[in-house]
Parts: sequence; structure tokens; C-alpha cells
Amino acid sequence: MVGSKEKRDKRLQQVSLLRTIPYSDHQRWWTSETVAVVTGANRGIGFEMVKQLAGHGLTVILTSRDENVGFEAAKVLQEGGFNVDFHRLDILDPSSIQDFCQWIKDKYGFIDVLINNAGVNYNVGTHNSVENSHMVLSTNYNGTKNIIKAMLPLMRQASPGARIVNVTSRLGRLKGRHSKLENEAVRAKLMDVDSLTEEAVDETVTEFLKQVEEGTWESGGWPHSFTDYSVSKMAVNAYTRVLAKELSERPEGEKIYANCFCPGWVKTAMTGYAGNISAEDGADTGVWLALLPDQAITGKFFAERREISF
Repeated sequence: MVGSKEKRDKRLQQVSLLRTIPYSDHQRWWTSETVAVVTGANRGIGFEMVKQLAGHGLTVILTSRDENVGFEAAKVLQEGGFNVDFHRLDILDPSSIQDFCQWIKDKYGFIDVLINNAGVNYNVGTHNSVENSHMVLSTNYNGTKNIIKAMLPLMRQASPGARIVNVTSRLGRLKGRHSKLENEAVRAKLMDVDSLTEEAVDETVTEFLKQVEEGTWESGGWPHSFTDYSVSKMAVNAYTRVLAKELSERPEGEKIYANCFCPGWVKTAMTGYAGNISAEDGADTGVWLALLPDQAITGKFFAERREISF
């Protein structure tokens, strides 16, 4: 355990050091007119990503399901001198998504970066109820897909390429230490990136929820820790690969790059503030991915600015 803690502390020190290294002029593809959207950003990791992106000089749209809380969060950053705007967004509500997209179109015309941070988790500590599985999967997977599909037509066509960053988790890894998917058939399907489709991911989610309703999920080979949350992030990870593959077929000048990342076990409301990483450090890799100058990177999974396996 001591060795593991030392390694973790060393990685965090490296991340902190990397954050202090400024992007050089030739890497800086964005300007103050570059527009980024961060969902679920009124607190925690989302709030930090808004702050860091705005600190790099982008125009950032902070979104929140709670209008009053989101407005106040944006106001705090605005008073700090950051170029931050706010609009309410509930990724589970089609009318809210439609309203948000129309507002973006009318006020900004386009966006360049979409960071999907909005999500829920009802299990804390060793608790592992699947009582809220439908809400977890609807929000974390379907909600993420819905906002991506709605925003794709509004992503600017330009030589640097637009970027989609999905906040996921190591708990969604197919062979994770604490959340291994033991269902070999499902694992093989999700690992085969060449034949992987959105429909296949949807089928996996449907199969899991059916087993939850039938009370057979424990024998279904699903992850044993944070089961519904792990399955939701597993689905987002898989969808990110599908999305990246589809978007890679776009011609030059219309490219959109999609990646996902794990922020780690962060001290936020979602973890009951029991994490071991600050929200600032947790947000770092997401911002780094959004601003990467290397356009060839897409369909990958990252943690602490390093690629990890799905």
C-alpha cells in the first residue's frame, strides 16, 4: 500500500508540473473566440474545467440543470475576470437540449469544444445498490449521447478540428482491477473496435437493465463495484470509440476528435468528498485533451495525461 501511495503521489506531482508548462505560441490553435461548452459544471470537476479553459483564454459556456446554482457559479468566475457565460441544460430533457442548441446558434453560431461532464452516481463507499440503474444509465450514457448528437451540427468546421471530451472512469474499463466485466461475450463485443457499433453498445445497456429488473444481474458477469455506474461509463467509453471512428471519416477541415478520460477519485459531492484528488487535478487531463494540438489523437482513453487501455 505504501508503494502504491508513493507512486500515486509521484504521478500527481508530475501532473502538477505539466500544468505549469504553458502552451507555446505554435501550439496555441485557439483564440478568445473559441467556444467551449462544459456540461454539469456548476461545481466540482466541471466547474474546474470551465475555470481552466477560461484561464487559457477561451470563451466557455457553463451549463447546469439547476438554473439558479449554475448562474451563481458562472457569476463567481465572471467576477474573477474569466470569460464565462451560462445557460441551463438538462441532458435528460429533449426540450432543454433543443433550447440550449438554439441559444448557442443565436448567440455564438457554433462551438469548438464539448466536454461532457454531467453525470450521476448513487453509490458511495462500499454501497452497491442498483436501485437507481435506469437513472444512472439514462443520464451518464443516453444523456451524453443525446447532447453530443444535438451539438454535432453546431461544431465549427475549421482546420484545427473540433473536440469532444467525455468524462468517464477507470471503473468502466473492461478488464479493470475493481470493475472487471466477467461476461466474456459482452467483453468480446465491446473490445472489437472494428465491428463495434452504437447499436451494440445500446444492446449491452438494455441487457444489463433487463437483468436488473429480473433480479439476475449479480450472476450476469457485470462489475461487482459501483455496478450501474461502472456499466454506464463502460458504455460511454465504447461509444466514444464508435463516435471517433465515424467522425474520422470526415474530410479535412471538418474533423471532430473524440476522446475520454478518467479524472480519478476526486474529492467531490459524487464521491461524498472521500476522494484523494483535488477537483483542480481531476480537471487537468480533460482540459489538456480539449486543447491538444495533435489532431491525430482520437478514440483514446486517458488518465493523468497518459493513454490507458479500455
